[in-house]
Amino acid sequence: MVALPPSSTVLTPPGSTFWADADRHLVRYGGGFTREVIQRASGSFVYTAEGREILDFTSGQMSAILGHSHPAIVETVQRQVATLDHLYSGMLSRPVVDLARRLAGTLPAPLEKVLLLTTGAESNEAALRMAKLVTGKHEIVSFARSWHGMTQAAASATYSTGRKGYGPSAPGNFAIPVPHAYRPDFTTPDGELDWCRQLDFAFDLIDAQSTGSLAACLVEPILSSGGIIEPPPGYFTALQKKCRERGMLLILDEAQTGLCRTGTWYAFERDGVVPDILTLSKTLGAGLPLAAVVTSAEIEQEAYGRGFLFFTTHVSDPLVAAVGNTVLDVLAEDHLDERARALGAFLRAGLEEMAGRHEVIGDIRGRGLLVGLELVVDRETKRGSDELGARVTRRCLELGLHMNIVQLPRMGGVFRIAPPLTATEEELALGLSILDTAIGEVAAAP
Repeated sequence: MVALPPSSTVLTPPGSTFWADADRHLVRYGGGFTREVIQRASGSFVYTAEGREILDFTSGQMSAILGHSHPAIVETVQRQVATLDHLYSGMLSRPVVDLARRLAGTLPAPLEKVLLLTTGAESNEAALRMAKLVTGKHEIVSFARSWHGMTQAAASATYSTGRKGYGPSAPGNFAIPVPHAYRPDFTTPDGELDWCRQLDFAFDLIDAQSTGSLAACLVEPILSSGGIIEPPPGYFTALQKKCRERGMLLILDEAQTGLCRTGTWYAFERDGVVPDILTLSKTLGAGLPLAAVVTSAEIEQEAYGRGFLFFTTHVSDPLVAAVGNTVLDVLAEDHLDERARALGAFLRAGLEEMAGRHEVIGDIRGRGLLVGLELVVDRETKRGSDELGARVTRRCLELGLHMNIVQLPRMGGVFRIAPPLTATEEELALGLSILDTAIGEVAAAP
């Protein structure tokens, strides 16, 4: 038996081998690692091993909507892990059934059947598998700047990045253009986005390419990794009509927009549409690995009758289900949908005031506490700069603010601002102040 070296459980001392070990032993899975050792996190802040305090404007990986180490989550995990953490996948526990019932209670009819999983990719994988089985078809339509996960079907429906070098994706996947008001491709005579004509054109192309096997359309209500792009009011009603005309199911991926983040419990509420299948993750576990697929009894019955199979190691696990129930408790008791609206208005007002001082701020968009700030080097042409965005990101971190920036082709950089719903106005003001300083210093530098 090989003797393993002890793990580090104390503050990493200066001059330790931490980064040498990390560089030698860790697989790099997307960009570089932030060169700070994170020792702990609490509320809206993370703390380095050297004691530096960093304001987290991304809620971890856009997930920790209740902040880090929320007391109610800590208590639930400690209690549940000591009594019932994991089961054979065919066994059920009260936390699982309670969460399914309570999730259904937050949603409009006919969404009432729930499958509890672990990650967003897994929930999208299950939703696509269900849609293909129920419709008897296999073709999937998604936005051209989408991100739905890194597993096979989810990755095949992801177009923002990660498609090159991995061989063929799942057959029958098609992309449609994103209705982007700041960078419109189809325009009205006055230069505004003509999303109706864009959507018609998109489905003309889909119909031309389809083999007659269109199963589903999988989209985010607000594209997050695509640059915080929010389709205009009316778009999803029209998209659902396109789906109905072709016998397709509409799947909405609310990994980042669900559960009060945008100021309502679900982002799709703004549009008055109800998806055939809804996927949730990230926010549902408030930082722990919990995801869900929610659909109607009719679709579930059809899938079951056809032998739907999605039997995984951690399906219906009681530990994270208990956490999900606690998340719903806190969201409801603390009225965090209302809080997200109020804090979102405070944040947007601060960003708009900042835009009055900095010409490099080209656009502010989003909803609630999911806000995008696009940087440009020329407001007139909307020309971006990858270097500008990267420099502002680095300077923010140096000043004590963690920001996430989306850098896609033809876009200089879009900050995804998504602080915890439990953040205070003082914490948002601190983040705005640091961002203001960082942009000012970088823009003034030669």
